[in-house]
Amino acid sequence: MNQEQPALTPSSTSEAAAAPNREAAGRSSVPATSRSGSRGGLAAAVSVIALVATGVLGWYVHDMRGSVATVREEVAQRLSAGEAAATEYRALGRQQQEAIAALQGKLGALEAQVAATEGQAAALETLYQQFSRTREDRVIAETENAVAMATQQLQLAGNAEAALIALQGAEARLAAQDAGQLLPLRRALARDIEQLKAAPQVDVPGIALRLEGLLERADALPLAFAGELAEKPATEAGDGAAPAAAAPSPMDFVKRVAHEVWHEILALVRIERLDQPEPVLLAPAQSTYLRENLKIRLLTARLALLARDGRTFAADLAQAQGWVERYFDKRNTRVQEVLSELAALAATPVKVAQPAPTESIAALRMLQARAGEAGKGAPAVAVPAAPAAAPAPAPAPAPGKGGATIRQPANGAR
Repeated sequence: MNQEQPALTPSSTSEAAAAPNREAAGRSSVPATSRSGSRGGLAAAVSVIALVATGVLGWYVHDMRGSVATVREEVAQRLSAGEAAATEYRALGRQQQEAIAALQGKLGALEAQVAATEGQAAALETLYQQFSRTREDRVIAETENAVAMATQQLQLAGNAEAALIALQGAEARLAAQDAGQLLPLRRALARDIEQLKAAPQVDVPGIALRLEGLLERADALPLAFAGELAEKPATEAGDGAAPAAAAPSPMDFVKRVAHEVWHEILALVRIERLDQPEPVLLAPAQSTYLRENLKIRLLTARLALLARDGRTFAADLAQAQGWVERYFDKRNTRVQEVLSELAALAATPVKVAQPAPTESIAALRMLQARAGEAGKGAPAVAVPAAPAAAPAPAPAPAPGKGGATIRQPANGAR
């Protein structure tokens, strides 16, 4: 008995305790028994429902556990794959950051070279704008220089031939250009050339050659007193030669004595003309100076001819003509030729009014004005400014756990 007592369960104890209660209840009335039976059926139904619910709940929990396990496995696989991809991305990010740093260094060097190249290009553009012109502008500039040269030759030197050559060269360049807008200038040049050809010209080379011939003949001109001295001995020699040629006879002797006596009588009386001056007696040194001064006058006349100075040219020739008439023998043929040549040269005009190329100058001014208006209306050529030097590349940041962070360069690749 003592061994079986510990084996009693709480249910048996409760049943033993409930037995007196049941007996007491059995002694009670019949309606209490019927109520306890209905309560037991309700409890059984509740218990069945609870068991069914518990089974359903257990099955659901079991199913949920399987699903959770499957989700955990899938999440674990995805996490491992994401970690591998993140590791790979971090490696790629490091490589890309290193490549970007290298590219930024190269980009800085390239931008420095580009800045230097753009500076050189700007300088070349400036030089090109200063020294380079279009074909028409160059032809217009050459024509303007030719017209200016022709004007200087006409106004300063009076050289119509040089002016004509300059204008003809300009007209030939315009003809080779064959541009419609240059036709008015070409027409004006043609009219100025015709006016120059129609104007009277001075034969400067011919007059210079005539003066050169006078310079060469100045040393051979006989002086006036030398001609007088040469004439008297020739007359005396002619008078004494006739008696000597014949045979000596008493009559010849008498005639010679009579001739000498008559000559002596004539020497006692001297008849001179007061309206004509005596030839000037000059020493040999003074004769040399006279001839050199005559040459200097002829040379200055030639310089005045080249300078188109008519007043100086006429004055020098008049002075040379006066010296020749006063100091040289006018009865000599060479002196007479020199005097006639000097008179003809003095009457020759050396300065003739030449027409200026006014029409060509006006046409040039009109073309330049039109070119200036076209230049104002045309858009200006913009020279790009050199960019600033590229900044130093930023250091690559360390990638985080979730992946690599890539920082783009400030300027960006061009």
